[in-house]
Amino acid sequence: MPLNRGFALTWLGHNTFKLQTRGNKLVLIDPWIEGNPACPKEHKTFEKIDVMTISHGHGDHMGDAVTLAKKFKPVVVCNFEIHTYLQRKGVTTSSPMNKGGTQQAAGLGFTMVHATHSSGIEDGGQMIYGGEAAGFVITLEDGTRIYHAGDTGVNSDMALIAELYHPDVALLPIGDLYTMSPREAAVAARMLKPAYIVPCHWGTFPALTGTPDQLREELKKQKVTAELVALRPGEALS
Repeated sequence: MPLNRGFALTWLGHNTFKLQTRGNKLVLIDPWIEGNPACPKEHKTFEKIDVMTISHGHGDHMGDAVTLAKKFKPVVVCNFEIHTYLQRKGVTTSSPMNKGGTQQAAGLGFTMVHATHSSGIEDGGQMIYGGEAAGFVITLEDGTRIYHAGDTGVNSDMALIAELYHPDVALLPIGDLYTMSPREAAVAARMLKPAYIVPCHWGTFPALTGTPDQLREELKKQKVTAELVALRPGEALS
C-alpha cells in the first residue's frame, strides 16, 4: 500500500524521531539531541515542539527532555514516574499515563503499550526509579498509526498490539545487546503485521551490531512482507 498520507517521519539517529503531521503538529519521540552522536547538526534545533513522548528514563532517550520541555512547552507524554521527575525539574507541561491507556494531545492519540526493558533515570550520580519502559502507538489525524517500540526485547504483547491497534508503521530497535537484534525484530514484525518497518537503535555505537541488511534477511526467513525502510540519520519516511 502506498504511504503518501501527508506526514514526514525523520530519524534523528538512535531511537529519536521527529514526526511532522498532516495538521502541522510536531512530535518529538525520545528526545536525545545534543549528546546524540548520530543526530545531524542541522536537526538539532527546532522552531516548535507540540508533543514530546518519552518511552523510558535512560539518558539516551530523554537526555534533552527537561531543556526542550521548558523552552517549547510541549505536552510531554510519559509514565507517572517520569512525570514526577520532570515536575521536580521545573517542567509544567507533562501529562502522565500508563500502559493500556490512551490520551489526546494536539489532536493526536497516544496509546502506551508494553515494552521489555529497564528504566532508571541517572541524576546527580544516583539512579532514580523511572517506572517501567513502554512503547507508544501514535494515531495521526487521518487514522494512520505509528508504533514506536522504544527499547525492548521481543514479547508476546506485540501480537496484542497488532490485534488492537493495527500499526501501519513500526519503528523497531535492532542493535542487539540492549534491545532486540535483527532476529528478534523480525519475529516482532511477524506478530505486528505493519505495512512499513523502520529500524532504529542501531549504528550509534560500536556495541550496537545489528544492521538493516541483517534484518532484511531475517524478515525473509519469517516470511514478513512489510516494506523495510532503512533511513540514514536525517532522512525521512514521507
